[in-house]
Amino acid sequence: MIENTHTTTLQNVARGLLGTFMVVAGTGHLTFARQAFQAQVPDFVPLAKDTVVLQSGVVEIGLGLALLFWKPRRAELGLGLAVFYALVFPGNIHQYTHHISAFGLNTDAKRLGRLFFQPVLMAWALWSTGALSALKRKV
Repeated sequence: MIENTHTTTLQNVARGLLGTFMVVAGTGHLTFARQAFQAQVPDFVPLAKDTVVLQSGVVEIGLGLALLFWKPRRAELGLGLAVFYALVFPGNIHQYTHHISAFGLNTDAKRLGRLFFQPVLMAWALWSTGALSALKRKV
């Protein structure tokens, strides 16, 4: 178990923004952006693309709401969200390598740029929840 650490006002605001982003993205998986998300699911995934999109959308909504409202497990949530971002990264690679236009990423340069944003999301999750500080203390 990772113990929560004190987070600053800036971290709290960043966590709130990230939680809201996750709820909106998860809602998009279930509704308005469902087909665009299906196009990102790599062919090697052994489930139907729609199933993957629906399940990941539910997970994103859950993680987003937890970031917003579940303070006792904040640091653990940050670590879990960072792992989630790592698990969905193959979808971003698939979008780039297969030249899939979605979410305004209609050039290879934009799709490549998106790949470099995934580590930013991971760091954002770890920093805004205090997980980074908590993990450093454990070492």
